[in-house]
Amino acid sequence: MSLGQTILGLLEPHPRHGYDLKRAYDERFGHDRPLHYGQVYATLSRLLKNGLVEVVGVEAGAGPDRKRYAITSAGVTDVEQWLAKPESPEPYLQNTLYTKVVLALLTGRPAVDILDVQRTEHLRLMRELTRRKTTGDLADQLVCDYALFHLEADLRWLELTAARIDELARKVRS
Repeated sequence: MSLGQTILGLLEPHPRHGYDLKRAYDERFGHDRPLHYGQVYATLSRLLKNGLVEVVGVEAGAGPDRKRYAITSAGVTDVEQWLAKPESPEPYLQNTLYTKVVLALLTGRPAVDILDVQRTEHLRLMRELTRRKTTGDLADQLVCDYALFHLEADLRWLELTAARIDELARKVRS
């Protein structure tokens, strides 16, 4: 996810302080990985430098002055272009799990054990996401569904690889 465009999108309805942006981001997108304030302010600084946001007010407080940011017309254009551009599918053609399986086979270790441990971990996470889905709002349910579908595809790969492990071992060792 592009943090810059996400912050711009959150600013489009109305101007906000950095604190408000962090809170809005965390509520909608940061359940598992909330933003650090430093990320918000560093991103706002870059957006300001690039003319995508502007400061529309400064309020004195007990600490540093609180700046209120608004999106510029260039920022709106940037968000529109980002939203219209399709995301590249990530096929994970060279992932860590595949590397572990091949290295286990190369070194004479039981690759099927790696697949079993990974299957157990995938199933544990799927149960956790399914529980989270039942108590979450619609946005949380959709995020969990996205993750669950990817985990299901991984499980299919784990099963296929386990079924073909002897053939893979012969190929790897030759």
